[in-house]
Amino acid sequence: MRASAKLSNWLESEQHCLLPIMHEKHYLTPLFEPKSIAIIGASETDKSVGNFIIRNMLDAGFKGKLFAVNPKHDQIYGIPSYPSIEDIPQRLDLVIIATAAPTVPGIIDACGRAGVRYVVVISAGFAESSPRGAALERAALEAARRHRIRIVGPNCLGIIRPGIGLNASYAHSSALPGSIGLISQSGALIASFLDWARPNNIGFSSVVSIGAAADIDIGEMLDFLVQDPKTEGIFLYVEGIRRARRFMSALRSAARVKPVLLIKVGRHPDGAHAIKQHTGLLVGDDDVFDAALRRAGVVRLYTMDQMYAAASALFSHFRPSGNRLAVVTNGGGPGVMAADHAADLRIPLARLSEATITRLNEVLPATWSHANPIDIVGDSDSARYANTLAACMADEQVDGVLAILTPQAMSEPTEAARMVIALAQDSDKPVVTCWMGEDLVREGRALFKEARIPTFRTPEPAVELFSHLSSFYRNQKLLIQTPSSLSHLDPPSVESARIVIESALSENRVRLNEMESKALLAAFRIPIAATVVARSATEAMVYAEELGLPVALKIDSPNIQHKSDSGGVRLNLGSLIEVRTAFQEILAEVKKNRPDAQINGVAIEKMIVKPNGRELTLGVIRDEVFGPVITVAEGGNRIEVRQNRAVALPPLNGYLAADMIRSSRVAPLLAEFRSMPAVNMEALELVLLRVSEMVCELPWIRSMEINPLIVDEHGAVAVDARVMVENVLPTADPYDHMAIHPYPSQLTQVWKLADGSEITIRPIRPEDADIEVEFVKGLSPETKYFRFMSTVRELSPPMVARLTQIDYDREMAFIATVIAADKETELGVCRYSVNADQESCEFAVVVADDWQRRGLGRKLMGVLIETARDRGIKYMNGIFLSNNERMLKFVQGLGFVLSNDPEDNTIKNGVLALQG
Repeated sequence: MRASAKLSNWLESEQHCLLPIMHEKHYLTPLFEPKSIAIIGASETDKSVGNFIIRNMLDAGFKGKLFAVNPKHDQIYGIPSYPSIEDIPQRLDLVIIATAAPTVPGIIDACGRAGVRYVVVISAGFAESSPRGAALERAALEAARRHRIRIVGPNCLGIIRPGIGLNASYAHSSALPGSIGLISQSGALIASFLDWARPNNIGFSSVVSIGAAADIDIGEMLDFLVQDPKTEGIFLYVEGIRRARRFMSALRSAARVKPVLLIKVGRHPDGAHAIKQHTGLLVGDDDVFDAALRRAGVVRLYTMDQMYAAASALFSHFRPSGNRLAVVTNGGGPGVMAADHAADLRIPLARLSEATITRLNEVLPATWSHANPIDIVGDSDSARYANTLAACMADEQVDGVLAILTPQAMSEPTEAARMVIALAQDSDKPVVTCWMGEDLVREGRALFKEARIPTFRTPEPAVELFSHLSSFYRNQKLLIQTPSSLSHLDPPSVESARIVIESALSENRVRLNEMESKALLAAFRIPIAATVVARSATEAMVYAEELGLPVALKIDSPNIQHKSDSGGVRLNLGSLIEVRTAFQEILAEVKKNRPDAQINGVAIEKMIVKPNGRELTLGVIRDEVFGPVITVAEGGNRIEVRQNRAVALPPLNGYLAADMIRSSRVAPLLAEFRSMPAVNMEALELVLLRVSEMVCELPWIRSMEINPLIVDEHGAVAVDARVMVENVLPTADPYDHMAIHPYPSQLTQVWKLADGSEITIRPIRPEDADIEVEFVKGLSPETKYFRFMSTVRELSPPMVARLTQIDYDREMAFIATVIAADKETELGVCRYSVNADQESCEFAVVVADDWQRRGLGRKLMGVLIETARDRGIKYMNGIFLSNNERMLKFVQGLGFVLSNDPEDNTIKNGVLALQG
């Protein structure tokens, strides 16, 4: 369980509840806070890597025990040196390897024999360099796995933890202690960041260069920083990803509790190719990576200047609560520049309240702009600046202020800066400043820097900073949105869809024909245009008569993807003669244009006539990093223009589907336009949700395209579709193909009590927020106290979101419910949260007071234990009061082994072995 989140776990047995105490440290703690370190390859040779590392450790004032390994020396800079790691007369927490790549596998093997658990491999020359280097990397990893050693690197700069004097890196600059955590796949970027940070008085909790990330990856490092109380904000530099689900889970977990800002490079093909050549990491499409970051609530940066600015702001506790910006300026031009860039970034300018307008009228000349940007006119002195800024800060419709000053005759730049600082320090709202020019504003800028108020030379980067940081805090609000229930939807016929796919694969076909593709859509309740295939002109006329004229004819061939390009489409055929002629023309043209194509016949469907219809394309692609991805774009030939598509990672809910449409380039086409009414957005969102279900439940889908999907004010219908499938090896996790674990509906069960009552036990869903709130309200004061360690009356929105919007890959929660008078009521809930070691979990269960002593608590725990066991978790842990005899009896009955706590005789530790 993540200590930073402080999520209370609890256990209930009939009338007794307990709050287990989380006291285990994160498994990476010895890496970040080692008490003993050895540097293999340490040297006094000037400009060698080993020399830089040991000098950095000495200069940082490491508080633990430090050893060197170099067979040529007995001491290095006064530090004892040994011929081998196995000669050091104590067990070590961390070893730094700075020797040539060929020596590394053997050194790691020796580290294993010496009981070492964590190694940082600084050395280069592995998979990034050559096939021989790749073989060395595999050998090093195999040695590490034999001895259960975890590796950072190879080819990395090292690790820095300034608060304990740990600088196990060869960076030229040291880091100041602070609250920023930095994880980077580029050592060069870290070196640059540190060189900038020290003179700017920016400090770090941790700095980690993970290099090739052959073993410990970004996700694991993020997990540590999430629970690290010394880390308040996290910066990431990412080139590529190895394990998408671990990465997404860690990002989503981190972004819920701390600002996470990320630079991702390789946005274009040349850059992506360079990354693959250099690191071997998967890169994927950039718009898909963007979608993943939005889903996780992470803010993306694009330049080092943006990273420097954001680091300065976070270190000075710059905390926007929203994104409505007020611009105060003594020059119209700079104000317009700021407004334009805000519009580019979709940052709304705040609408000033009537009270603020009145107040400004009292303190500003009649010629002021009377709108935002607030142009206070070029003759403004410092007092006018202060009065205007104070009015804006007091306006509830303003979330932050950008103060711009140009050095005009009466500007008083230095005095105005002092007044801005005084006001900013007395307000919770963030202030960004832009003192334009150089000589006359230099002193003002220095004052801002000393006061830790972000300051810039031009308006655009100032607006960008506000945009980036306000995005994080806005994302926090989005993360606690409760999606509407989907329980009213008809369940899909998953088995029917599987049969269609398996039939095609059994015939060694990977491309489904139009009939099969539409059968998949129909199985998931997506409205389709009914289609039949004719093999002669006579059949075509009969089918056209049955379907009803007008009809459309399309070639049916497994070899032709774009039917129009081959001459295989005829539309709006209003008579049987036209149908016969079109059938003959299609066959002739296709045979001429595609003589190699196998022709099954001609598909016939009723012509969909929607005067107000908009044609869209809904698609599924398989990204090499994140797996299945859903896309929306304009229909027709414009689908080939990738820049026009909107992208989202499944699974979707109603809120995410609506947000995907709103953020797409097709959104303006869907609103009311001229004589056409707005489309039925609910119908479009429903199709997206159904496509999301398909992606989750059918791992065989390689790609899918519904084109066109025609949407109007009445609904949506899929006119054409094509699906590509592939054989997939079965796995224990049916959702192994997903980067984000979907709702595990297969775990739902019905349990019948002795009195005949039927209770549904199922995984909790985000839309269970309301019944979760009612459940907690209905608990007795005693039960509430033991659950929350306070007399809480009801759950706050963030806590409701945290309890119902869970990551099914890392945690699980089951609720027991009954339905009476068409209303679902929660009777009990149990949950576990996987610890950072991925092998153990903490658990909790509570039952409504009226439903205790009926076996529900034991049933819930049985379901929870079985689920944890099936997922490979090895241990379930709890801590119990020694005098709580009923509780101890309950957990012993479940199989927990109890032991006395060595430090506190009032509690007992409980462990349940789940495997073996």
